[in-house]
Amino acid sequence: MYFKRKELEKFRSFKGPLIDVRSPSEYYKGHMPNSINIPLFDNDERSIIGTIYKKKGREEAVIEGLKFFEKKIESLLDNLFKNIDSNKIITENKNNELSIRIYCSRGGMRSQSIAWLLEKYKFNPITLKGGYKTYRRWILDSFSKKWEIVIIGGKTGTGKTRLLSLLEKYNYQTIDLEGFACHRGSTFGGLGMNDQPSNEQFENRIAEKLYSFKSINNIFVEAESANIGKCKIPHEFFNQMKTSRRIEILRSESNRLDELIDTYSVFKKEELKNSVLRIKKRLGPHRTKIALDSIDLEKWDLVCRSVLDYYDRCYEYEKVSKENITLLDLTNKKYDEMILELINNVL
Repeated sequence: MYFKRKELEKFRSFKGPLIDVRSPSEYYKGHMPNSINIPLFDNDERSIIGTIYKKKGREEAVIEGLKFFEKKIESLLDNLFKNIDSNKIITENKNNELSIRIYCSRGGMRSQSIAWLLEKYKFNPITLKGGYKTYRRWILDSFSKKWEIVIIGGKTGTGKTRLLSLLEKYNYQTIDLEGFACHRGSTFGGLGMNDQPSNEQFENRIAEKLYSFKSINNIFVEAESANIGKCKIPHEFFNQMKTSRRIEILRSESNRLDELIDTYSVFKKEELKNSVLRIKKRLGPHRTKIALDSIDLEKWDLVCRSVLDYYDRCYEYEKVSKENITLLDLTNKKYDEMILELINNVL
């Protein structure tokens, strides 16, 4: 495995386009960031080849794959040239400055076939030995490494995400788990967000961010439960989060209501109603009715106040058994660079 890691480091060190030649379904499940999916086989073709491999063996499967490959060489080339600046690569590659990087599932026939095709057109393709499987092993191993995590906690509406963005702006090491998951981690969490990635791709995003950090420096992460929408925080990393230092942000109820109103009043009324209805059993009929009626009347303070108590009770339960907590009162304070000094003082 050490050898394959060295190969991955070498592969990543090259500049130039990154081509994933696996099927679209494999690519959706998880891929290397910034890679372009130019599949050698589509989902159905891959399924056919896989069935032949299981029933008749590798040789028959390779023959069938070559038949598919032969029929689509021209379209593959068109797709490749549409997605890469071929003139730039040919020019810069004379000085070994730029290459086309290619990977498939295990570094086998698919990446080698595309590499062979590009070599015929005087490119110098680089393939990843061990393929995406090697990359995923590196991803999972990264979560077991010891990281200096600092958790930013606080009740709903304390502006934890805004504080994390401020830290990012001033070059602190931060991981926006909700941003990577495309979900705010609550019943209202999917409003206004893009579709969530697969769990595997969520893990890839986190690991790539960790890779860019210095491990000895603090990494600021917002307090989360294990699941953010359908995405699950990697087990080893979440275990470190649970025992890490925690800065608990305190703000007044009026501050928190203002924060929630700014966040949620911009969404469509039906979307907000559907979110309220998902927690109607926990809100109870009285608060549910107040929230729904207030949405129609655009009385956003009543909407937010009706769900605030529910979220506060959930948060207090989540915080049980937490240790190493430092309280930081930011009531009525602007989230600007002046807050950073307060953060530094409590670390």
